[in-house]
Amino acid sequence: MNPETNTLVREGVESIVNPFDEYALEQALALKDSAGARVTVITMGPPQASAVLRDALARGADRAFLVSSRAFGGADTLATSYAISQAILKAGDGERPDLVLFGKQAIDGDTAQVGPGVSEFLDLPLVAYVKDLNVDAASGSFRATTVMDDGERVVEGPLPAVMTVLKDAPAPRFAPLAGAMSAARARIEVLDEKAIGADPSKIGLRGSPTKVVSIFPPPARGGGRKIEWKGDAASLAAMVREAIDG
Repeated sequence: MNPETNTLVREGVESIVNPFDEYALEQALALKDSAGARVTVITMGPPQASAVLRDALARGADRAFLVSSRAFGGADTLATSYAISQAILKAGDGERPDLVLFGKQAIDGDTAQVGPGVSEFLDLPLVAYVKDLNVDAASGSFRATTVMDDGERVVEGPLPAVMTVLKDAPAPRFAPLAGAMSAARARIEVLDEKAIGADPSKIGLRGSPTKVVSIFPPPARGGGRKIEWKGDAASLAAMVREAIDG
C-alpha cells in the first residue's frame, strides 16, 4: 500500500485476467463464432495490464484498448465506471456498442458495481448475473437466463445492453498457439484521460467519493494453547469450561 495515498501499489505486480471476466469474454467469442460479432476488449490499469489484453487477443478478440494514466490512480468503482464508459465510446468512435459484457465482479473488491455503473453512464439497460445468452443478430434482440436468489429468470429485450456474466456460463476456451503468437505481435492501443475525453473531476482520486482514510496492519494474534485430550465428551466439556473460567 502507498502510505501517502492509501492506495494499492500496482507497478511491478503481475496482472492476471479476472476469472469472472474470462466467462464474459467467452460469451463474446461465442457470439463472434455464431453471429460474426467484432470483439473489443478494454481494461484499466498500469502498463503491465496489457498482458491480460494479449491473453484476450490470443483467445480470439479483435481489438484491445488499455486505459492507463497516473490520472486514473486511486479510482473507486464510480470513477472506474466513468473512465471505462468513456473508453468504450472512444473505441466505438462515439457510438455505443451493441453489447457490453462484464464479469459479475472483480475478485479483489468484490463489489460487482462496475458493470452496472457503466450501464448507467452509457444510458443502456442492464441485465445482471447472466448464465446463458442468445442473440438474434437479424432482429437485434437477446434472450438471457439469469440467476437470482430466488431462482432463474429469462430476460428478453432489444440491443444495445450491458450484461454481467456468472461463472455458470460456458467455460472459457484456451488460446491456441497461433493465437498466442499473433497476440504477442498485436498492437495494444493505450488511452489516457485526454484520449477518452475524460472530465478531470470524475477520474482517479478526485472523482472517487469513497476513499481509504487510513491503513494499518491487523493486531498480532496471541499464542494459542494446544490441548491433547483423550476421553469422553463430558470430560472435554469440563476442560473447556475450566479454560473459559480462567
